[in-house]
Amino acid sequence: MALRNISKIVLCCFGLALLTSCGNTIRGVGRDTANAVNATQDAGRSVEKAAKY
Repeated sequence: MALRNISKIVLCCFGLALLTSCGNTIRGVGRDTANAVNATQDAGRSVEKAAKY
């Protein structure tokens, strides 16, 4: 009986760790996407300034 309870606890801890890592990955993808958008906008502004001169 005790082994069954311990295995359930270990399984729950593993599941929580897995969900936490997924959350961090999604957050990182969001940051990378935001950085890519900012870089694209900066490049567009640079081209616009170069075209004016």
